[in-house]
Amino acid sequence: MSVSSHPDRLIAPMPALTDTDVLRIRNDFPILAQDVNGQPLVYLDSGATSQKPISVMEAEQEFYEQRNSAVHRGAHTLAVAATDVFEDARATVAAFIGAQENELIWTANATAGLNLLAYSFGNASIGEVPPEARQFAVGPGDEVLVTEMEHHANLVPWQELCRRTGAGLKFIPVMDDGTLDMEAASALFTQRTKVFSFTHVSNVTGVINPVVELTRMAHDVGALVILDACQSAPHLALDVKALDIDFAVFSGHKMLAPTGIGALFGRAELLDAMPPFLTGGSMITTVTMEKARYLPAPQRFEAGTQAISQAAALAAAVNYLTETGMERIHQWESLLGQRMVAGLDAIPGIRVLGPPVGIPRAGLAAFEVDGVHAHDVGQYLDSAGIAVRVGHHCAQPLHRRLGLNASTRASAYLYNTTAEVDAFLAAVARVRPYFGVTGA
Repeated sequence: MSVSSHPDRLIAPMPALTDTDVLRIRNDFPILAQDVNGQPLVYLDSGATSQKPISVMEAEQEFYEQRNSAVHRGAHTLAVAATDVFEDARATVAAFIGAQENELIWTANATAGLNLLAYSFGNASIGEVPPEARQFAVGPGDEVLVTEMEHHANLVPWQELCRRTGAGLKFIPVMDDGTLDMEAASALFTQRTKVFSFTHVSNVTGVINPVVELTRMAHDVGALVILDACQSAPHLALDVKALDIDFAVFSGHKMLAPTGIGALFGRAELLDAMPPFLTGGSMITTVTMEKARYLPAPQRFEAGTQAISQAAALAAAVNYLTETGMERIHQWESLLGQRMVAGLDAIPGIRVLGPPVGIPRAGLAAFEVDGVHAHDVGQYLDSAGIAVRVGHHCAQPLHRRLGLNASTRASAYLYNTTAEVDAFLAAVARVRPYFGVTGA
């Protein structure tokens, strides 16, 4: 799919979102209307899990009420209807990221997608494999490159691949402001680099990485490029072809969809050449007692019964995001992110992780409160009805690099208002006095 055929580019530019628009959007999210601990809920944990609009919940319910059946396995009417829903959802989600239908594989989540890749590459590294699969093999002398800011889901699978195959693992270091050390990066890409897997947006600092530049560096040495788009697909207009990446993963539950559904994008010629990871029913052409032959992608990587209703709901979520406008969402969240950073910077004893005010970032802010543990900060905010994330956010190496064990993270989405951000900032300002901590 060409850049010009991205869903957001099929329509004229939409006006920027305002608080009035967001208040209308909130009517589609019933959970946001409740009180928590006697206070109106301020949900600032969408970086972990987003809330779901009515249309998404109805899409899943409608499937079970009207079309529930196994897909690709029956000739009866319900089976055909279920298969149509399943494959229509694939087409919708693929178009959302600028991919073709056969380039999108359903997974349980992004973690499952990354493990699929790591184990498939591992399968290409042992025993007899078809000639076309050898391009994925890694072994002693080869290197897998990641970054110091990765979520554990984009680190541990590669550690395990290297452990199994004897390949080496290297990482691009992070600067004090949370951005990648691009000078170091340029020296780390060598002819030994076989795989480069990195996050588009940091789930801790909100840093938006220069995907095109990093991808060019990787391709210049012949490496495969994998993008963790968990924190970008829900918030940015994502076009995998324009970015020139080879693979990408994202999770539905972070982009208005249910849990248990995610997707892996891969260039068609690569997916068809990769060895399968999970094997069993629905992904084979013929089976004898001695061997099996496998279908092309995407079915090649979709063994067993799939998350059919969740796929339908993810398609509904994608339609909701597209109708709202991804560029509008990105601009609104950027505004909220800058508002959070500026407000936190103004509170004594607060250290914000990542770039300073004015530098582009996602709509999230992780921070340290001097003298108060992150878990205590989170509990205090919860008492005020404000939901945030506390801990290391599955990014222990990054926290260690920044001199912390844990932080508090507020992450906004299209349904958050400026008033909610201000309520959050006012509550954070009360944290240190509440715990009796004084001083700058």
